[in-house]
Amino acid sequence: MAEGPWTDEENDLIVADYFAMLADDLCGRRYVKAEHNRALQERIDRSKGSIEFKHANISALMPAFGQPILTGYLPRFNVQTTLAEAVDRWLRAHPEWVERLPMAATPGMAFTNDRLFLDTPPTMRNTPPPEEAEQLRSIAQHFDVAAQQERNRALGRLGEERALAHERATLRGAGRNDLADKVEWTSDVQGDGAGYDIFSFAPDGTPRLLEVKTTNGWDRTPFHISQNELRVADENRDTWHLFRIYNNARGPRAFELRPPLDHHVTLTPTSFQARFD
Repeated sequence: MAEGPWTDEENDLIVADYFAMLADDLCGRRYVKAEHNRALQERIDRSKGSIEFKHANISALMPAFGQPILTGYLPRFNVQTTLAEAVDRWLRAHPEWVERLPMAATPGMAFTNDRLFLDTPPTMRNTPPPEEAEQLRSIAQHFDVAAQQERNRALGRLGEERALAHERATLRGAGRNDLADKVEWTSDVQGDGAGYDIFSFAPDGTPRLLEVKTTNGWDRTPFHISQNELRVADENRDTWHLFRIYNNARGPRAFELRPPLDHHVTLTPTSFQARFD
């Protein structure tokens, strides 16, 4: 039986196995963890307990990468960097992953009566962040998870569809069908240059400009926001809202942030424009 640190090959094999089970888990397909464990024992010559522990280590990493956790493998932290690198390798090799998550469905699906549960933003809760938050933040920053999420156009579009359905359902629930009919998917109609994705209304008729940011991971998953979006937020402080959807693959939840955003999040420059003088 092999001992000592896991090799990159072993890490790659168990990460691939984790995602295979996660796909079945999210789809509601039957899978047997013990069978997966036995198959891995034959391939990497590690004990049953060692494999179970490593699966739990992967669960600890998943929120940092904006991913859902496999049911039944509770996170165990103090994870090795080499395992995080293996998760990153798998995600980069499978850019289609989020698009096929069943709860995320497919772009263009219809949403009816889909009022999302609106949670309290993490920065406004009366509880301290979880102990593992700093470790997850460090991993997410190191692997630039925000950029990976931003590149997933299918996930972004799906989040906007969910927000659109939520706004219309909320207005209809308030007896404002007239306003619900006027809610516009601005980024779909005009493109991404407006600085917000959804033009909606409060029940009293006040405009709501929603910039939607969606991830499959936890509520603290980092996200990208453009200079134009920040400018529009600053110019429309009374009407602009950041509509943050998280846990999209398991059961979407959301919260809203109001400008100025730097009261809630740390804004870090990630790119610069280079020009010749």
